[in-house]
Amino acid sequence: MLEGSPQFSQLVPEVRVNIVYSLPDAQSPADVAGVDGRITAVGGMPKASGPVRFGASDHMARLIIELRRHERGIRAGINFRWTEQLLTLVQRWCGERGWSMGVIDRTLEPKELVGKDRGSMAWKVAQLVKESGGRVPRIFYETRGWGKEPLFFMVGADPVPLAEDAIDIGRRWDAECRGRSVER
Repeated sequence: MLEGSPQFSQLVPEVRVNIVYSLPDAQSPADVAGVDGRITAVGGMPKASGPVRFGASDHMARLIIELRRHERGIRAGINFRWTEQLLTLVQRWCGERGWSMGVIDRTLEPKELVGKDRGSMAWKVAQLVKESGGRVPRIFYETRGWGKEPLFFMVGADPVPLAEDAIDIGRRWDAECRGRSVER
């Protein structure tokens, strides 16, 4: 579905996109399926760099596993590009659905975690859940941090509705950007 949406290619961040789906009892990234090499944009179209396989994702897999400690029903996730302009659109989109949006403020990250590879996931999720009233929001974003690109994340029980929602956001973004320059 994602590869068939040229509008979604506008949501591909520099770090690329991954969409993941975990086994019901996932304990490690080996228990989470993702796109090997992530999803990139080629010729204006989203393109999976490789096949879907278990263990292909590290970051998104660890995020889903950590989120499941707070909400067991979460098994899937997708990341996509964040900009100030896109934030405004996604806030409207969430409002139409009655969804609240969460944020992980990387400027609050403890100094001992900044720049430490694979060291901040538990802190990020704990901050998100705390700031979201003890719940995991279906959509949230992460602000810029040391060596980190800001990103949106959408999570849920199944990857198909996540892909459909991401495509819808891409279509709306494309429609909004026609006639004006797109922030990159």
